[in-house]
Amino acid sequence: MIKRTLSKIILKSLKSFPIVVITGPRQSGKTTLVKKLFPKSPYFSLEDPDIREFASEDPRNFLAHEKYPLIIDEIQRVPELLSYMQTLVDEKKKMGMFVITGSNNLMLLESISQTLAGRVAILTLLPCSLEETLKFKPTSLNLDNLLFKGSYPAIYDRSVSPSQW
Repeated sequence: MIKRTLSKIILKSLKSFPIVVITGPRQSGKTTLVKKLFPKSPYFSLEDPDIREFASEDPRNFLAHEKYPLIIDEIQRVPELLSYMQTLVDEKKKMGMFVITGSNNLMLLESISQTLAGRVAILTLLPCSLEETLKFKPTSLNLDNLLFKGSYPAIYDRSVSPSQW
């Protein structure tokens, strides 16, 4: 995995906000990035049906952890967790409690903005920038090749054919 430019901003934001939200298109590297930045933090993917059910049916216990930041992936699957997070961060008054990810979804962003106003840094992870793409050391990189291939990490990291991707 290459070091993503957004990494520094995420770490800095955790010192100033109780919650950091990372949005972006699917397959842009959100999950990979948070797992790499926080390897010892509790991680939960709401794509998992059992975890999603637990989060939906018992949100207080789901969020009850002593180790922070708590990483919650795919928050758009259980958006009602946001209200419980608001209550928890207001009680604890602690920075860096949650890192949550979600795909670009206007309803999710609106819900986050309304529910967590002033408590959250909203960051966007896009596919790789030119600087990040060059870190993969592509064999041939010219404008035509870059436009054809695009800049999703899997194309370079796993050598996936752009036409298959």
